[in-house]
Amino acid sequence: MQELNAEFSEAGCTVVALSPQSVDLNLKMVNSNNLGFDILTDPNNDYAHAVGLRFEVPEQVRSIYLGFGIDLPACNGDQSWTLPIPANMIVGSDGTILNVNADPDYTRRPEPSATLELLKRLVK
Repeated sequence: MQELNAEFSEAGCTVVALSPQSVDLNLKMVNSNNLGFDILTDPNNDYAHAVGLRFEVPEQVRSIYLGFGIDLPACNGDQSWTLPIPANMIVGSDGTILNVNADPDYTRRPEPSATLELLKRLVK
């Protein structure tokens, strides 16, 4: 998203990311990666849940995460062991979701360029 942030802006769009991580961790991510957009915090993945983009990490995968030093409850500030499904969304200024590009397989992340092309078609 960072690479195309200027193009999204030229198309009249504001890029934001949404993460269940704490405000402090999101701010650290923005600063350490020199991001030109904000990462908003979605406590408990409530918004992701409301739009059908939240899943619970299976019990057998939790120990793998912990083995790699990934402590979701500590990062996210809740005990839910949930994650959002990676998605690119186009949301109108009135809050209406105009498009969602998501894949339940977290290894197949949506391409920002495809979202940008769709956005350009929608705003014509």
